[in-house]
Amino acid sequence: MPEAASLISALDGDLRERYPGSPIHGIEPVEFRASGGVFLIGKLDGIGVACGAIRPLSDSTAELKRMFVRRDQRGQGFGRATLAELEKIATRRGFGMIRLESGENQPEAIGLYESTGYHRIPCFGEYTSDHNSRCFEKALVPGGGRPACWDQSS
Repeated sequence: MPEAASLISALDGDLRERYPGSPIHGIEPVEFRASGGVFLIGKLDGIGVACGAIRPLSDSTAELKRMFVRRDQRGQGFGRATLAELEKIATRRGFGMIRLESGENQPEAIGLYESTGYHRIPCFGEYTSDHNSRCFEKALVPGGGRPACWDQSS
């Protein structure tokens, strides 16, 4: 999907600027799909401006991945809307908890997560050895439908 590739490329570029020489904790598409992952693209006037994904960590916990909003669209609520939609999908899939990793050089992302009920936890999995990583989690509450403006692939 070209739109997804474009958003992921922009995200990776943003991360390279913020963390020169550090690893990018992305997703491998084939494994991601096989694990039951979901990738969303938020659109404005038919153009992809935001993305995010969830993948199962266990039967009860999902991981939020690849949250991104194009620079020219930041501050307009796309990140918050993407996060809310991914939480709804995770809840509908039976996950009671969602975890994520962000980085110390992403204060706007950390602010979003903290303002929507995420709390800091010790880093987990592949993030335990990354000194830039900041990990969070949130208990999920059932509810919600899906608006028509989302492209979803899994």
